[in-house]
Amino acid sequence: MIGLYYELVELGKVQQTGENPSPSALDGVLMADDGPNIDRYAVVGHPVAHSRSPMIQQLFAQQTGEHMSYELLDASPEDFEVAVRGFGAAGGKGLNITVPHKQAAFELATELGEAAARSGAVNTLSFRPGGAIRGDNTDGSGFIRDISENQGQEIAGRRVLILGAGGATRGILNPLLDADPAEVKLANRTLERAEALIAQFETSVSFSACSFEELADLEPFDIVINATSAGVRGETPPFPPSCVGPASFCYDLAYGLKGTPFTAWAREHGAASAVQGWGMLVEQAADSFEIWREVRPDTREILEKMPG
Repeated sequence: MIGLYYELVELGKVQQTGENPSPSALDGVLMADDGPNIDRYAVVGHPVAHSRSPMIQQLFAQQTGEHMSYELLDASPEDFEVAVRGFGAAGGKGLNITVPHKQAAFELATELGEAAARSGAVNTLSFRPGGAIRGDNTDGSGFIRDISENQGQEIAGRRVLILGAGGATRGILNPLLDADPAEVKLANRTLERAEALIAQFETSVSFSACSFEELADLEPFDIVINATSAGVRGETPPFPPSCVGPASFCYDLAYGLKGTPFTAWAREHGAASAVQGWGMLVEQAADSFEIWREVRPDTREILEKMPG
């Protein structure tokens, strides 16, 4: 298992530099168990080459003895529905959904799990007999497990800032609000989008919206969560540094082999700690794996091998 892990990390380094590995290399590593009777899964996004989901799911499969393959599937928003339906029609069993398709997956699903229905976003699709497509969301459970258990952060009674109001935020909001923070502030480049998202959630927690610029007038937050796609695009974080302080725990839902712009920015501006979303990636992937295969892998040994 460890040998496969390092092969996949080396492939990830090649992808991160922008080089294109040959199809045969991808077939030999990402689809090591591929064959005519192997259940097929994939992650679909745009872009998707940075995803480490194939690495993690293959490690889960080896750990549990499940026979499956897992692929990368790049689909633009215009091609998303065709890609999903085509994958299912070709015998695919399930898909993980990443940026920017989580709300489109919600609309496409013909039945929904509770977390997906509450959040209005889907990160896990399962193809059922008769053409049904089941939509689930494991982002929230994976996030809470990582931040609470793996990172040892208490959420109750603390002031939380979420940066970004897209599908990633939808997935973590309900379990975050259920954890009883003192306050949740949702900041977005477009204030109206943040306000529209807040209106869809009912909570007794102090929950309000603001623009990125308005953060400059607020005190530093206890927990700062980056749910924007700026890091994926390599952009410098567009947030005022005053939103973090020497007691702030900063968490980037994104991840990278060499860190992310947000974690570097948070450390530069004095945050107590700043971590990438590797733990959330592993934990939500384990929840997806359990939905598909009805067995839950042990995430601890995988987490120990994650970069960053």
